[in-house]
Amino acid sequence: MASRSEPAPAAAAAALPLLLLLLSAAALIPRGDGQNLVTEDVTVVEGEVATISCRVKNSDDSVIQLLNPNRQTIYFRDFRPLKDSRFQLVNFSNSELRVSLTNVSVSDEGRYFCQLYTDPPQETYTTITVLVPPRNLMIDIQKETDVEGEEIELNCTAMASRPATTIRWFKGSKELTGKSEVERWSDMFTVTSQLSFMVRREDDGVPVVCQVEHPAVKELQTMHYLDVMYKPHVQVSQKYPLQGGLTREGESLELVCQAEGKPKPTDMKWLRVDDELPQHVIVSRSNLHISSLNKTDNGTYRCEASNAVGKSYADYMLYVYDSRAGEDGSIRAVDHAVIGGVVAVVVFAMLCLLIILGRYFARHKGTYFTHEAKGADDAADADTAIINAEGGQNNSEEKKEYFI
Repeated sequence: MASRSEPAPAAAAAALPLLLLLLSAAALIPRGDGQNLVTEDVTVVEGEVATISCRVKNSDDSVIQLLNPNRQTIYFRDFRPLKDSRFQLVNFSNSELRVSLTNVSVSDEGRYFCQLYTDPPQETYTTITVLVPPRNLMIDIQKETDVEGEEIELNCTAMASRPATTIRWFKGSKELTGKSEVERWSDMFTVTSQLSFMVRREDDGVPVVCQVEHPAVKELQTMHYLDVMYKPHVQVSQKYPLQGGLTREGESLELVCQAEGKPKPTDMKWLRVDDELPQHVIVSRSNLHISSLNKTDNGTYRCEASNAVGKSYADYMLYVYDSRAGEDGSIRAVDHAVIGGVVAVVVFAMLCLLIILGRYFARHKGTYFTHEAKGADDAADADTAIINAEGGQNNSEEKKEYFI
């Protein structure tokens, strides 16, 4: 009689993956609401650790299983059939299966399924999203040195990111607007932003910053310091007499020329516009000195400075006053004020006198006409009118005295 052998433990272990596959196929039901099985989506940066959690709200000791996007079993309860050692069990109980995935790569992105073997079976999924920070952030410039008034162009490139980055530009503390282009290579994005603007001398030494905004990084930026060349800026000041003082005959004059540029001005010179410098003028580097001024020194004096970028100048207009100019200026000013006041008072007095005289003559002229009219009205002939006029005059005098 032949005897029947018992199955070996190795044979049982070999049959387990097939059993898990059958159970997985039987548990394929759509994800829905109101289930006891819950999980959350996971966002992780490439190279870091992602944690997947399958939780049961009302546990009845049913089996929990975790599957990868290819529906291969990662963990069946606390057993890991998958050979990928990056998956490690963090926690296992009747209400939770929590697994960590280390050194995450873009190929790990996708849906991971949690299955609960109840009647009927339940299934839900979590999505792992892998972020890839940009690499090799750099600013490309056309030339190291720029010249004032030129338009320059800078390009900032953020390579191999996921998703595409956003690039912002700053010149000092002021934000500028660039023009961006996005290129896609497989699952990665390369963004290039171009910035153009005209440089000024005030931009020399100012940093231009390319700043990246991406969910995988907090602060990522690179910068380029502007090196701007500009022609000299020239100023002429009066050292003696003190600024604002009169330049008088016989006195001295000293002018100082200051020039700033990049590179430093290499050539500075004085000249007289539309004429030659007087022979007694002394030029020492940036200073011009005239020991004894006279009227022939009048004119416009110019200081010119130049460097590799260009040439600039500043003018000083000289007018030589008489030797006594300005000494009694304040007294003369007072005299003019006094004279003006006296003239105003005299004019006012004359106007008042004219008004009084006008009123006086107007009143007496009216009295004369009145008296003459009275004598003519009472007379029968010319002789009688004259006699009446004389009598009327006497009466008028009496009336005038009475009136007064």
